[in-house]
Amino acid sequence: MRKEYFYIKIIVFISCFSITVNAQTYDTFYGSIVDNVSSTNILNDLTTFEGLGIKEVGTTALTNTENWITARYQSLGYSDVVLQEFTYSAGTSNNIIVTKIGTTYPNTFLIIDAHYDTINGTGTNDNGSGTVLILEMARLLKDVDTEYSIKFIHFSGEEDGLIGSNYYVDNTVIPNDLDILLVFNIDEVGGVSGMTNDTIVCEQDESNPTSNNAASSTATNTLATCIGLYSNLNTEISNAYASDYIPFENNGEIITGIYEKNETPHAHTATDLLVNMDPNYVYEVTKGSLGAALHFAVSSSSLNVAQNNFATFKLFPNPTNGILNLSFDTTKLSDTSIRFYDLLGKLVYEKSNLNNHESINLQTLEKGVYFAVITNGNSRVTKKVILN
Repeated sequence: MRKEYFYIKIIVFISCFSITVNAQTYDTFYGSIVDNVSSTNILNDLTTFEGLGIKEVGTTALTNTENWITARYQSLGYSDVVLQEFTYSAGTSNNIIVTKIGTTYPNTFLIIDAHYDTINGTGTNDNGSGTVLILEMARLLKDVDTEYSIKFIHFSGEEDGLIGSNYYVDNTVIPNDLDILLVFNIDEVGGVSGMTNDTIVCEQDESNPTSNNAASSTATNTLATCIGLYSNLNTEISNAYASDYIPFENNGEIITGIYEKNETPHAHTATDLLVNMDPNYVYEVTKGSLGAALHFAVSSSSLNVAQNNFATFKLFPNPTNGILNLSFDTTKLSDTSIRFYDLLGKLVYEKSNLNNHESINLQTLEKGVYFAVITNGNSRVTKKVILN
C-alpha cells in the first residue's frame, strides 16, 4: 500500500466515523433488517457445525465443513464464492472468500471474517459461533444494497498460527493493493452456559504499527455503539490479539473485532460443545454485529430503489464472449458512465458519456465474473456480468 494513500485513508476514516459515532442513533431501516435475525437458524447451524466433527487442517471433517459453508452461500444466491488454496506442514486447505459488491465504492471493502478450523474438538464455540454468525449476517445482507463492498471471509489454519489469514494478506491484499475500509474479526462469541452472558468485548488495535491505532479506536467505539443500539448487550473495549485480524493489522489496515466477555474454559478441548454455550448470546451478538455491518458498509433504503431513477436499460448478452450491448430506453441520456470491476474490486474498464446504444468490448479481459456499475448523477445500478 502506498504510504501517502494510507495516511489519507486513515484521516478520512477518522473524520467520517468520528462524526457518526458522536451523532449515532438507532436507524429504523437497519433495525428492520436486524429484527429478522433468526435464533432458530443460529441454533440449527451451531448443531450442524458441531456434527461435522473435529475440523483440523488435513481432515475430512474440515473439507466437509468447507463444502457446507460454500453450499450455504450458493443457496443464498451468492455466485462469487472463491476458494483460496494454501499448503503448509499440516496439509492443504482453503480460505473461503465471498464478495458482495457495493453500489458507490465497489473497490473498497469491509472485510467480515471468522475462522472455521478447530483443534482438539468440534469447536462449536471456537469458532463455530463466529462461523454461523457470519452466515446469518450474509443471509440478511444478500439483497440489501450497501455503498461499500463486503467480503465475507472464512479463514482456515487459524489454530495453527493464523496461516490462512497471513496467506490472504501476503497473496491477495498486498499484491493487489486491496483497498480495505475496515477488518471486522469475529472469534469465539458463544458465551458460557449457566452464566449471565450480557456483555461482548469489542477489540481495538493497541500495538505496532501505531499509525492505524487511532482509526481502529474510532471504529471500535462505533462498533460498541452499534451493538448497544441493535442488541440487548453491554460492551467493553479491550485490545486485539491472537486472531485473524493480526496479519491485516501488521499490514497497516484498520481493524476491530469481538470476543466473548465470559471466556469459555472449554476452548481447544473435546468439551467445546453446544451444551456448554449460550445460543441466545450468539443471537444477540449477531444482531449487534449486523447493525454494525450495515453502518460500516453504509446501507440505506433509498439505495434499494436507486435504479428507479434510470430509464429501462438492457445489458446483453449475459453471459458474454466479450462483446456486450448496452441500450437505454430514453431520449434524455446525459452524464452516464459504466465501469467494470473484477472480484477484487479492481477497475478493469470504464466508458463515459454513453449514448443510448453502446457496444462494449471486454475481449481483452480474462474469463470470469465482473460487476458493471452504471452511474447517472446520484443514481447507480450494479449488474453482474459473466465473461465466458
